[in-house]
Amino acid sequence: MASSNPTWRPASRRQAGLPVHRYLTDFDSARAAHIVTETLVIGSGVAGCLAAIEASRAGSVILATKRDFEDSCTALAQGGIAVSLMPEDSPERHMEDTLRVGCGLSNPSAVRLLTTEGPDCVRELLSWGIELDRITGKASLPAGEKSEESVLHATLEGGHSVRRIVHAHGDQTGHELINTLRRRVMETPNIRTFESCFLIDLITIDGACHGAVTFHEQHGHQLIWAQQTILATGGCGQLWRETTNPSVATGDGVAAAYRAGAELRDMEMMQFHPTTLYVAGSGRALISEAVRGEGGLLVDRDGYRFMADHHRDAELAPRDIVSRAIHMHLKQTRANCVYLDVRHIHGFADRFPHITKLCANFEIDVSREPIPVRPSAHYMIGGVVTDLDAATSVPGLLCCGEAASTGVHGANRLASNSLLEGLVFGRRAGRTAAERIAAGKKGKDCLQTGSMLRPLVNRRHRSDRTTLDLADIRNSLRSLMWRNVGIVRNGERLRETCEILDFWAHYTLDKTFDTTMGWEMQNALTVAKIVATAALERTESVGVHFRDDAPADHNA
Repeated sequence: MASSNPTWRPASRRQAGLPVHRYLTDFDSARAAHIVTETLVIGSGVAGCLAAIEASRAGSVILATKRDFEDSCTALAQGGIAVSLMPEDSPERHMEDTLRVGCGLSNPSAVRLLTTEGPDCVRELLSWGIELDRITGKASLPAGEKSEESVLHATLEGGHSVRRIVHAHGDQTGHELINTLRRRVMETPNIRTFESCFLIDLITIDGACHGAVTFHEQHGHQLIWAQQTILATGGCGQLWRETTNPSVATGDGVAAAYRAGAELRDMEMMQFHPTTLYVAGSGRALISEAVRGEGGLLVDRDGYRFMADHHRDAELAPRDIVSRAIHMHLKQTRANCVYLDVRHIHGFADRFPHITKLCANFEIDVSREPIPVRPSAHYMIGGVVTDLDAATSVPGLLCCGEAASTGVHGANRLASNSLLEGLVFGRRAGRTAAERIAAGKKGKDCLQTGSMLRPLVNRRHRSDRTTLDLADIRNSLRSLMWRNVGIVRNGERLRETCEILDFWAHYTLDKTFDTTMGWEMQNALTVAKIVATAALERTESVGVHFRDDAPADHNA
């Protein structure tokens, strides 16, 4: 039976059982290009942008991103930002909802920071010009009103006890948010942006982080030296066949942190979003939880509304419960999808223009027919362990956003808390970096290039034992993870998965690649094995981690 007191199980190198090669690529610092900055931020989603903006107050910042600003989970976010700005709400109420949905694994101190600092972060965004949706007819502040947030429109999502999700352009919150942050980044003189800059590995000397080895499409290998390095590289949804995540989400930052010796936690906790558009042969596109918050109903092909059989809150139950209910119903009915019925929602196209257009591209008229949906891998709850100031177990390395395990989400993320976490802890990461750099400047030059740029050489054996089809390995990995480490798991299939991943790792992790595709594959295999091992070792069912050989009652 599942434990009544779920516990944190940090992942370690021994637990994963992987051959750890310190660096994925060959390099010689005497021949490589060197770049020096005070703070290096890797990742350009909400957390990375906020971290860069805050860190720039103390000196130079390089913001490096794998492709460009639009290639992030932030840019794809539809629902909104959960924040206690409404008169009927409070940080305490938001905290209660977050802790309840987290199933006993959340860190109350981290949740308190999230809910108390969140409103100020959103007010700062408003001062930077973000266009959040307003209550109809209240485009400007009424007489006597003192705060701009008083006219914001808020919606309800699963697990929330009150309407508190603010949004932009209906269902394009992430796009508006990243555009606002990008403008702010571009207006900040101390920040340089490096797009198409792939993180290969973190540079460590004597156990401390001093920057990163990167690969730039135009400039090749570069060693970026920094006093403080902030990982904001996002999640790893691409490890699963069905996912809402963009193609860049291959777990590169977490894998690099693992090789650098950083502590990881709760890596088995992958949240599956219940409703993604299901059209055979197309990628899985998110259908926001806000749709159910506005009255969308889940039905099967016979029109039966099945969620009431699984939880008292029906469609507005926490995500883990809705995803499992859909999974079970599909298995029982032998169907490929269920349906989200929005035909009865007045003004749906105005409230959700992007989703309406997305469905129309596949000749689905949401006013006349329900939307075919099924669950997909969506958000990595676990990650690199951080304290409340975003510091990791590796000196000089900070982490924020989806790559970090702050303790906020516990075993299940409350809907729309992710953008808020990126804002709050991205800002805290940047402030921590700025404070450390400012302290280091007292009486000395912070860029001690003479001692920092020590000779660093990495030579790896280039195995020619096999010729690899990387695309085939990638597809096989994603299918394996979806089949055995998906919404419902059990010990036998998890052990089988670990054995298969060990076999693949044996002839893949010993290679030295010269392309991003090869490095991504090695990172994906590394993170997949950590996830599978953590899932095998957590023998209880809690939150998003559900084992049918150790079921728990989540209907209470």
